Amino acid sequence: MLYSWKKIAAAAVLCGLGACGFEPLYVEKTGGEDLWYYNNEYNADIVREMAQIKVETITDRIGQLIKNELMDTFNPYGTPKCAKYFLKLQPVDKTITQQALRDDITATREKVKYSVNYELWSKEKGKLVSGNSWIFLSYDLLDNPYSTSMDKKKIEKDGAKIIANDISLRIGAYFHSTKTKRGNPDEF
Repeated sequence: MLYSWKKIAAAAVLCGLGACGFEPLYVEKTGGEDLWYYNNEYNADIVREMAQIKVETITDRIGQLIKNELMDTFNPYGTPKCAKYFLKLQPVDKTITQQALRDDITATREKVKYSVNYELWSKEKGKLVSGNSWIFLSYDLLDNPYSTSMDKKKIEKDGAKIIANDISLRIGAYFHSTKTKRGNPDEF
């Protein structure tokens, strides 16, 4: 009896996702009108296309972290020898704002905004996608300077992951829209 409830719950979740218009980002529809998977196979052209992106070098430390995260996402098996696309990142803009002031006007917390502009270029078509990705993070200013510096490094690493994820999702949406012939790819 319990086993049949699990099947019913799983079917309800799948039906709910289908009704809300959910579509996998990195998989192209193959087969019938409502089938994403056909005989447990799927079309991975979008993933293969994204593996042809070479991420250009960036000079600042957080930019290097973003580049490494993007390379892990786009090219898990290494940088392509003959890349079709080039992703150019501008140096990261970092803005620090002090928060939570004490009576003596010293801050106990800082908010950091990381912002980076990016452009995806094709050898054949020129600029394909451009945009700006940003994130707000914060950390406490502690009495121990070592702890504060470790907090700064942690939010820098976390910020790089979040920005890289945002950029890869936007580029994935571009390839999804062009490969599946949906939407206007210039909107990304």
